[in-house]
Parts: sequence; C-alpha cells; structure tokens
Amino acid sequence: MTDSAPAPDQTPAPTAAGMAVPEGSANAPASATGTPPPTGASRRGGRGRRNSSGPAGGTPAPQAEGPAKAARAPRPIPPTLEKLAELYPQLFGAVFLPLKRGIFQDLQAAHPDLFEREALKLALGIHTRSTRYLQSVAEGKPRHDLQGQPVEAMAPEHIHQALLEVHRRRQGRSAEDLQPKLVARIVRAIQASGLTREEYAERMHSRDEAANAVLAEALAALAALQAREEALLRAYEASGKTVAEFADMYGMDPRTAERSLHNARQRAAAPAPDAAA
Repeated sequence: MTDSAPAPDQTPAPTAAGMAVPEGSANAPASATGTPPPTGASRRGGRGRRNSSGPAGGTPAPQAEGPAKAARAPRPIPPTLEKLAELYPQLFGAVFLPLKRGIFQDLQAAHPDLFEREALKLALGIHTRSTRYLQSVAEGKPRHDLQGQPVEAMAPEHIHQALLEVHRRRQGRSAEDLQPKLVARIVRAIQASGLTREEYAERMHSRDEAANAVLAEALAALAALQAREEALLRAYEASGKTVAEFADMYGMDPRTAERSLHNARQRAAAPAPDAAA
C-alpha cells in the first residue's frame, strides 16, 4: 500500500514482533460535545476497561502481601478514542470492524475542527494495534467506511499477519500449546484467499523462520486435506450414488461430503499455473 497519510491501514500489517502499543498522548484533546459515559466506563467495551481505582464503591482493592506482583492497571483510553467510539460505535465501540484505507483522511474531512492531527493519528494507531482489532482482521472481515459499510476485501497478507500476531499474544498468556489452532486457522485462511498453495507460500514467506515453519505446517496440512478431497471425488464418481447415499456409505455428513466434492471439482476445473501464465 502506497498511501502517504498516516492512516492505520497504510502501515504494513502487524508482524509477530515489534508490536509495542504506544501510550496515550498527553496532547490528545478532551472529548468534545456530548454526554460523557459514567465514571470508569468506556464506550469501547472489552476487558480491562473499568476504572482501575478498585471496586464499585471506590475503595481501592487491597494489595496482595508478599513478593507477588500486583496486577497491572489497565491502560487509560485516550479521549480521542472515546470520542471516536461515541461518534462511530459501529466501528470503535463494543465491536471492532476493520477500517478502510484512508480512514484518517476521512475523519479529518468529516470533523475538521474536532480532532487534533497527532492525537487522531495516535488514537488510530492504538486502536488498530489492539488485539480485538487484529482479531477482526484475522477473521477476514472486509474493510469498512465511516458509515459502517464494507468497501474493500481484506488482503490475504494482512489476514495472515494478524493471525500470527493474535496467536503470539494469546500464546504468551496460555500454558496450552495453541499452535495447532493457529495452523487450522491458516488453512482456512488459505482456502478463503482464492490462492493456490504455491501462491500463498510465495506471498507469505518472510524472514521470520518460526512464522515460516508454521506456514509450512499449514501448507502441508492443506495438501493432505486436498488429497483426501480428490480421492473422495474419484470414489464418488465411480460409485454411481447420490451425494446423500455416498455420504451414508462412508459415514459422512452429507453437507461435509458436498463441500469436499465441490472443492475438489473447483481445483480440477482450474487452469494449471503454466497454462494460466
């Protein structure tokens, strides 16, 4: 992407490293007009967004004795982000949606006197580096404009990098090995991308050897799945049965059988890479 303005979508998709989230800016403008949310509440929802002063009564929570570290206080939400959640709850509220390229300029044009440029830039950077935002990208949701309308498909590269980053953050908080789940999600992302395994591998290969190893594992898993689907199609075509009868023979759900047969037929009908070149 070559846009020059500092909108969040004009930055490369997050990689598995170097994702430090900037702190709130002291220069961020206070919320403009409108009724502020109740004390300690946030229009953005999510975990860790309550007032960090303690229980509802306002009494600070007692500190644990001994060498154990106290729980880290939630990072305060910049007023600019709170204002964005008030103005555009469908994008910045309790549910996050991927933002269109050029959203920074759109916000400046829509509110020329409301947002200070650097505060808006900082707020969008914090927002688009949040785990909830990256999760929406990893799910392959399209980019949306200020009206909440989908306007552009998410690039496979951005989906892939978001999958890696969300996994990195979750694995850091979990004793469970989450890599099998990551591999399965990458397999689904490859299938949804419309790219061949070879095309996907070429576009997603990076200098991160750990990420490349996960990519290779996902590509191998997809190759095995596709081989099974192709064998299933050959058996089905030789059976003379309906899909329902064939599925019953193999103890399969008819919908799963139909989907697998459809996938195998699509690949068989697609031109070979050399022929398409």
